[in-house]
Amino acid sequence: MTPPTKVTPGQPLTSLQKSGLEWVVRLHGGRDVVLAIDLTESVGLNDEGRNRLRQIVQDSLHPGDSVYVVPFATTTNPLPPPIEFGGKKEDIDKILQVVPLERDPNVRNTDIQQAELTIYQNLAQINQYRLQENQPIKPQSVVWITDAPLFTYSGNEWIETPAESPFRQENSPESQQRREWIKALPMQGRKLAISTNDNKEYNLTVVDIPPTVQELCTPAPGGKETCLVTPYLIKQLWLPALISAIVFIALVMAGIKFYRLQKKWELIVDFTATEKEEDQKCYLAHNKRIAIGEYDSTCVDSIDTPGPEVRGYLERKGEKLYLVPTGDAPIYYNGREITVRTLITGYRMRLNCPDPRKRRDYEVVIKVIK
Repeated sequence: MTPPTKVTPGQPLTSLQKSGLEWVVRLHGGRDVVLAIDLTESVGLNDEGRNRLRQIVQDSLHPGDSVYVVPFATTTNPLPPPIEFGGKKEDIDKILQVVPLERDPNVRNTDIQQAELTIYQNLAQINQYRLQENQPIKPQSVVWITDAPLFTYSGNEWIETPAESPFRQENSPESQQRREWIKALPMQGRKLAISTNDNKEYNLTVVDIPPTVQELCTPAPGGKETCLVTPYLIKQLWLPALISAIVFIALVMAGIKFYRLQKKWELIVDFTATEKEEDQKCYLAHNKRIAIGEYDSTCVDSIDTPGPEVRGYLERKGEKLYLVPTGDAPIYYNGREITVRTLITGYRMRLNCPDPRKRRDYEVVIKVIK
């Protein structure tokens, strides 16, 4: 149900507002599709025309579309209640049953300008009502089947226009309204010529209207103004935007964590307190370990200390580094003997490995570069 007041063409939308309306449509889907069919005898649908129309209904409609069948000639009625298309065969049959496929020899004179004004203004009214009720707007399309020219700007370019029609007058209020709507709506047209059985020709023209509404801004007290589109977009998109932001942040955090897990840590072993002069470099990946003492085939590397034993392991789990003693020989971390699995804090550690043969400690300093 639409409000009684007719909508008028509004101010141009900004590129940001157009993008916002596109996002509203992507989130909700669905279209308004009008099948506008000229009833005059010159456009009687032959086999090709019927097949083309059936092809549109069967192959081009999507679940969620609202379909309006509008026959027109001398007069054009407002859009009827829509047929909601759910993708089922009975929906296709319901639409095709309403479509007038036969010529009507008693109908003459096509007022195409009146049909354009009625249909385009009615479609604009539907989206404007959705905006007012904070409902998702839809993109819209009109499938014209007529031999009359579309998008003309004067009121007397079509010979079938009835003599009493206000559209024969170029500057009548109706003609001006029609021109305003053609200018205001971002319409994109494509057409296909179809020959009739008596060698005449009419067109099947599809006019697509991207999702749009009329922006109407009104001055308000305090040097401000009240507008429609931006507040509507905020109401429609704040929750999806918040969810998208949370998902984006979660993905970034997961990516950073994954990168850190894949990155190998560099361990620089300083032997300055021993006989060795050169530092040793080791690389430690997630879920890997380095032996302290003798070589261990389960480790990626080893740090040499006195004695034939493996005194312990430097083990990496994610972002944490542990010192795991074996108990085969004593090991000290920052002056404290380690007997259980211990978390290493900081980026620098001092390990003491007593050398019973020389009766002194064997000390190394390890720097961790993450």
